[in-house]
Amino acid sequence: MAKKQKKGKEIKRKLLHKYRLVILNESTFEEKISFKLSRLNVFVTGTLFIIVLIGLTTLLVAFTPLREYIPGYSSTRLKRQATELTYKTDSLVTVLEYTNKYLENVRLVLRGDIENNEINRDSLFEKFKLDPSTIDLKPIREDLALREQVELEDKYNLFERNISNNGETLFSPISGTITQNYDLQKKHYATDIVAPKDTPVKSVADGTVIFAEWTSDTGYVIIVEHKGDLISVYKHNGALSKSQGDIVKAGEVIAAVGNTGELTTGPHLHFELWRKGKPLNAQDYIDFN
Repeated sequence: MAKKQKKGKEIKRKLLHKYRLVILNESTFEEKISFKLSRLNVFVTGTLFIIVLIGLTTLLVAFTPLREYIPGYSSTRLKRQATELTYKTDSLVTVLEYTNKYLENVRLVLRGDIENNEINRDSLFEKFKLDPSTIDLKPIREDLALREQVELEDKYNLFERNISNNGETLFSPISGTITQNYDLQKKHYATDIVAPKDTPVKSVADGTVIFAEWTSDTGYVIIVEHKGDLISVYKHNGALSKSQGDIVKAGEVIAAVGNTGELTTGPHLHFELWRKGKPLNAQDYIDFN
């Protein structure tokens, strides 16, 4: 027991034993700086320095664009290319389906199942060309009743009051569930719409991209200026497919839904409309469902 106590005191003495670190002038041996150190405070100071260094490095990598230069992290350029390739692949699949239909019609002609003159050359996907004069186009009673019901509903439908921007109609940027409405009193000038990650975000009208960058609070942000002093803002995107100065068309894909920025709560689009510096309630003009 006494031996253990003696050993413990010896370890404590070594940890708390004072040392003197002196920095001398090599030529004159003049003492410039001196420090009183012990093994314990050197260990504690070194550990704290390493923890702070690791924390700062983690924050720098997690919340700044520098992470793109670290192997293992995906870059904005790669995300943009992946998004563009996804859209091109979808288009190619559609073209392939039409090509297959065309080849099937050619096989029918070659086998003699149908004659070549039976095919409408302007639309090879139609097996038969209907004559409108042989079709009774008069509406039935049920059809008239349905039309009256739809007209009555549309008459008082708020979502049909789309903004007319010099003859243009606003498109819905995405379809999804609204989680937070426009609230002027709470200074929430946007409509938050939840949608699956990487859902294409579309421009609401023709315009010019005046801002397309990363921000710490709202992640990837893109702002489009339209005719009639109308501005649309899209925040918390996962990736941007357009750059500042690009000309975009109504309904053209400009970004993808994401979960970026410190103020995000999940994959969604934070959408704002502004006219002449004043916010507009997008739900009064666009149907997001």
